[in-house]
Amino acid sequence: MRRQAFYLDAPGGGRFCLVTWPEGPPVGGVLHVHPFAEELNKSRRMAALAARAFAQRGWVVLQMDLLGCGDSAGDFRDASWAGWLDDLSLAWALLATLCAAPTVVWTVRAGSLLAADWLASHEGRSPALLMWQPVTNGRQHLTQFLRLKAASEMLVDGDVKIAMANIRTDLESGRAVEVAGYNLSPQLASGLDAATLRLPPSYQASVGVLEVCGGDRVEASPALRVLQQKWSESGIDAELDVLSGPAFWQTQEIETVPALADRSTAWLDRLLS
Repeated sequence: MRRQAFYLDAPGGGRFCLVTWPEGPPVGGVLHVHPFAEELNKSRRMAALAARAFAQRGWVVLQMDLLGCGDSAGDFRDASWAGWLDDLSLAWALLATLCAAPTVVWTVRAGSLLAADWLASHEGRSPALLMWQPVTNGRQHLTQFLRLKAASEMLVDGDVKIAMANIRTDLESGRAVEVAGYNLSPQLASGLDAATLRLPPSYQASVGVLEVCGGDRVEASPALRVLQQKWSESGIDAELDVLSGPAFWQTQEIETVPALADRSTAWLDRLLS
């Protein structure tokens, strides 16, 4: 197993790419779609562990930082939802040059929303989907993110509602807002706000959803149970698996859930068989 880091030429500047190679010929390719804002930084370690585990099973893994994220060019304020969709197309094309075998799109949190919108704009394209803790509602996810601004200003409950309304007014008026150190553009906010986790009617590949639950009670969330049932009824091979562990994408300290990588590699093995 080896790793290769480089910058891919793209509009707005280079996109940082990290490729994890298996020792022998790849059995398939995995394209990683990272989560939103600070969740990207929190999940880095867990993603690295999984990428190594996938490579050890023969998969070549491509991780790309989207525009304005991580080590890629641009600032967060330069990002837009449409631009990120273009980045996914660039990453998909790059992975096709690295591996001719079957390809899997592996998403974390809001990366699932981006991947769903990308598939909707590319009818007929049906890579298998491996989703970690997928966000199902973009508007709700954006609201949770915007609440960080109110929390940082120590606002009381009544003022939070007013502040949230003012933030949304600014965004709808075309003004960027600063939230927890991230300058959020109206273009990015509107794309996330409108996103929902759905698959095109033509989608025919397999879907694996892995949810991490804290505490003693390990039970799938109602939203994901409904999605899994809906996809299964439409003929999609959709699996939903739940395991216990810390919410590594948002914990104060960097956390990992090794069992998540194990369950994921098992799902990839089943996909090949």
